[in-house]
Amino acid sequence: MSGHSKWANIKRKKGANDAIRGALTTKIGREITIAVKMGGSDPTGNMRLKLALTKAKANNIPKDNINRAIQKGLGAADGANYEEITYEGYGPGGAALMIDILTDNRNRTAADIRHIFSKYGGNLGETGCVGWMFKQKAVFVVEKEIFDDEDALMEIVMDAGAEDFNADDEVFEITAAPEDFDAIENALAEKGIETASAEITQVPDTTVQLSGKDSESMQKLLDALDENDDVQNVYGNYELE
Repeated sequence: MSGHSKWANIKRKKGANDAIRGALTTKIGREITIAVKMGGSDPTGNMRLKLALTKAKANNIPKDNINRAIQKGLGAADGANYEEITYEGYGPGGAALMIDILTDNRNRTAADIRHIFSKYGGNLGETGCVGWMFKQKAVFVVEKEIFDDEDALMEIVMDAGAEDFNADDEVFEITAAPEDFDAIENALAEKGIETASAEITQVPDTTVQLSGKDSESMQKLLDALDENDDVQNVYGNYELE
């Protein structure tokens, strides 16, 4: 789940209920399988697989699950033909949402997503209705309890091509162009700096502050999307109080 604050969403994932955790394991496994089918099992030459494995590690997915997903991608055991779709729309309070879908049944998924939006005060829109509000970026999160030298970290990542660097009470957030993902990841690894999150995601140009009922409804909408196996990623321009 990706909103304005990546760290807020990481903490949300860590505290997610069992249904969401189970769905997350399924989604990451499916992403690994598709990545292997499309680009092979070597993450060095397969960025999609590399990102999926990074996500699996960050979410403590068991190695057995990862290996099964890789083997499934290498073999012919899974005959399902998955289709990738992006839905766009508005949630409570007018917040923009983009949803990455991986499905073997477009009609079922469309009905499910439309129902979730309607139930929690949102509306699906046409392709492109909110996409213009987002830009694809590489985003890294480093916890201060792991590495707290702000000046040193800023120098490392800026030299490697980072575009932006922000700090809050708990973490540093580093933003870069997608093509600079490897350079920054390698620069951090060379210094032994572990990341809490490293991903290529959609970052909003501006954000919408949600409070009260709008915030509660958005939280419920996000939980419902998380629990849907066909939803791979959700990007939004919301900030929840």
